[in-house]
Amino acid sequence: MTESAPPPLTPASLLLRLAVIGLILFVVLAAFAYTGGWLSPERLTPIKFTDRFEAVNGIFPGFRRNHAKGLCLIGVFDSNGQGARLSKAVVFQPGRIPLIGRFAFAGGQPFVADAPETVRSMAIRFTLPDGEEWRTGMINIPVFPVNTPEGLYELLLATRADPATGKPDPAAVKAFLGRHPESGKALAAIGAQPLASGFDNATYNGLNAFRFIDAAGRSTPVRWSMVPLQPFEAADTKATQTDTNYLFDALIARIAKGPLQWRLIVTLGQPGDPTRDATLAWPADREKVDVGTLTVERLVGEGQGVCRDVNFDPTVLPAGIALSDDPLLSARSAVYAVSYERRAGEVKAPSAVKTPEMGIGAGQ
Repeated sequence: MTESAPPPLTPASLLLRLAVIGLILFVVLAAFAYTGGWLSPERLTPIKFTDRFEAVNGIFPGFRRNHAKGLCLIGVFDSNGQGARLSKAVVFQPGRIPLIGRFAFAGGQPFVADAPETVRSMAIRFTLPDGEEWRTGMINIPVFPVNTPEGLYELLLATRADPATGKPDPAAVKAFLGRHPESGKALAAIGAQPLASGFDNATYNGLNAFRFIDAAGRSTPVRWSMVPLQPFEAADTKATQTDTNYLFDALIARIAKGPLQWRLIVTLGQPGDPTRDATLAWPADREKVDVGTLTVERLVGEGQGVCRDVNFDPTVLPAGIALSDDPLLSARSAVYAVSYERRAGEVKAPSAVKTPEMGIGAGQ
C-alpha cells in the first residue's frame, strides 16, 4: 500500500504557517533585544554596566573589569562541623575541602600603585567532594556603599577621577550623595573602620545576605566573614612608599614564613534584619558561629592560570546555601559573566604582581 501525497497548501494555510514561524522568530529576537537593552535604551543592562567600568578605568585587555590587580591563592578549608546544624551544604560537614582563590584590589586598573585605602578583596572557590562548588567574594569594608545596581552604576561615574586633578569631582560626589543618603551613611561607617596594614591581617566580609538551608528545610538569613588569625596591625596611611606593589610584596614575603589562616565566621540574622540592603550592618549582638578555618598555603602568579580564568560568581552555590532577595547578587553575576566573556577572548598581559618564581619587587 502506498502513501498518498499530502494535499497542497492553500494560500491561507501557507500564510498561517509563515505567521507562526514569524511569531516564534519575533519572540526569540525580542528576548535577545530585551536582554541587550535595545527595546529600552534607558534600562541598565550587564553590557552597559561593564561598559561603564571600562569607561571609568580604561580598557586593559585580558584583565578583569573590576578587581583587576590580583594574585592567586591555593589552600584548604577545615570545617569543624558547627555549620552543619545551619546548612546541609557538604562544605560544613567535618573535614577538609580544597580551594583556590584570589587576593585583589577593587577597581579595574591592573597596574595601579598599592595604597592602604584601596578596597582589598578575597575571592574563594571551594571544590566539594560531591562535584558541587561554592564561590564567594568578600571585601575588607564593613558595609557596601550602595544597595542597588543602579546606585553602583551612578557611583562609578560620580567618583571617576578628573584627569586634571586625579581626584573625583566634589560637585559630582555631592550630587550623588544627595540622591543616595544611604550611601552617605555607609561611607561614614566605612571611614570609621581602622585599616589593616596588609592583606594578611585584614577581615574580609561577604556583605550580601544569603540563606542557609538545613536538612529539615529551615531557612536562616546569614552573612559571613573571614576573620584573620594573624594579629591586627593598623595601616600607616601617611607613610611614603616607593614600591608600587608593596602590599602584595609584603603578602608574598609573609607567606614565605608559613601559612596564613582565617576563621570563617557566620552571622545569623533575625526577623527584621535587612537582607536586601548591603549598606546596613546587622546589630552587633547577632549570634556568630565559627564554622571552620581557611588556610592559605601558597600564592602563585595569575599567569599560571590557577585563578586567572575563574569567574568568582557569587551565585554559584551548593545545595544548602541559597540567594537572598539582595538585588546586587544577580547584578554581580550578570556583570561578571560579561567581563569574563570579554577577557576570555583577549590576549593575556603579564600581571603587575610578581611572585617568587617571577621575581618579587617588580614595582620597586
